[in-house]
Amino acid sequence: MSTDVSSSAAPEQPRTGSRRNLYFGVAVLVGLVLGAVLGFVAKQTDASWLTTTLKTIGNIFTSLLQFTVIPLVFTAIVVGINSLRGLGGPRTAARLGGKTLLWFGITSLIAVLIGIAVGLISGAGKSVDVKPSEATVAKLADRAQGNWLTVINNLVPDNIFTAFSNGEVLQVVFVAALVGVATYALGEKAAPFVAFNRSAFDIIQKLLGWIIRLAPLGVLGLIGTAFATYGNQFVKPLLSLIAAVYIAAALVLFVVYPILLRTVGKVSPLTFYRKAWTALQFAFVSRSSGATLPLSRQTAVNLGVEPGYAGFAVPLGTTTKMDGCAALYPAIATIFIANLFGVSLSFWQYVGIVAVAVFGAFATAGTTGWFTMLTLTLSTIGLPTEVVATGVAIVYGIDPILDMIRTATNVAGQITVPVLVARSEGLLDDSVLDQPSGPPLLDADTEIETPTREKEPVPA
Repeated sequence: MSTDVSSSAAPEQPRTGSRRNLYFGVAVLVGLVLGAVLGFVAKQTDASWLTTTLKTIGNIFTSLLQFTVIPLVFTAIVVGINSLRGLGGPRTAARLGGKTLLWFGITSLIAVLIGIAVGLISGAGKSVDVKPSEATVAKLADRAQGNWLTVINNLVPDNIFTAFSNGEVLQVVFVAALVGVATYALGEKAAPFVAFNRSAFDIIQKLLGWIIRLAPLGVLGLIGTAFATYGNQFVKPLLSLIAAVYIAAALVLFVVYPILLRTVGKVSPLTFYRKAWTALQFAFVSRSSGATLPLSRQTAVNLGVEPGYAGFAVPLGTTTKMDGCAALYPAIATIFIANLFGVSLSFWQYVGIVAVAVFGAFATAGTTGWFTMLTLTLSTIGLPTEVVATGVAIVYGIDPILDMIRTATNVAGQITVPVLVARSEGLLDDSVLDQPSGPPLLDADTEIETPTREKEPVPA
């Protein structure tokens, strides 16, 4: 049983590993630096025309991102819920799939709690207070008084169309989840509607890909506006976000996973990282779990995981198991963005962050990525679309730096969980695990190579 890595796995970007991707990343960093310089000049010289120009560029880019949020979230959830249908089948597949998803949830819970803890302790984003519009301030004031009853009242729309027209993303998430479950239950009867949503999602992804290509200009305008307004105060929050993400990822990579491997998988962390290091390095540099997939699968096999199960669990993890992108990073970035806008998050909003991290990746299986998960997290806790779009656009400027460690964390988790489940199911071959090395990690288009081993039947 295998799971394809959908071509619509994240907002379309230049192809990983290509020169175009390298040029794009450089262009974004140049936009970041140039925007900071121009903004600082505008601040020091009081050049109002330059400040206005930078603000206009940033506003246009933010608006372009903002109009994709509602259709992106709705179609991603509907398509993602229906993509879970592939887990059905024989009892063995169901049991393995259930255990795999359970461990995905457990490790995501640990990762998001670490993300929240690091975000709160670091205070990322607190030294600058970005001023939202008056309308946004009013919405934030209303929601700041909320409790569970308020959350429920805000969750259910009076009219399905007003939820979309008013940009109430949390209500759209609720409607999308209901529609996704209903279409899943209807099966073939709802296939045309699901196909329509899949096509719509692909169209939105294409549009978003074009918009993201304007990111160097957008980052220039947004960072420039921030520096023109707040001066060099904005350097510290961005650096604090980078530090918080790397610290949280290091805790997951080198504390949480080794403990689970040693206690549950009965595997030496040193053996694990020796055999997985090439895949993790490639993930760090390529910034793509999908591109690393063949290396991740081969690494799991080299660690003794039964090849058939590795061929199921690792691809599934590539789309739903993202402790870096879908758990710890959205938690930290949400706290960072809330701090920027001077928003105090309530206990129940933190519960919402945890819920999205644990269940959101499953609900957006095959479509998840840092953009979708961060947008979903920010929206689920009730932040207005202006704050969501502006916050996401701001952090996008330093995303290449953050994405490297996020992706390495994703891939480590995608290899760790199959090892844990394989051990519990008797599908881990210690003779292969104890070999100094396995077959070489392969290029992206090469079929997975299986170590020499005596085949044992998979338990029924």
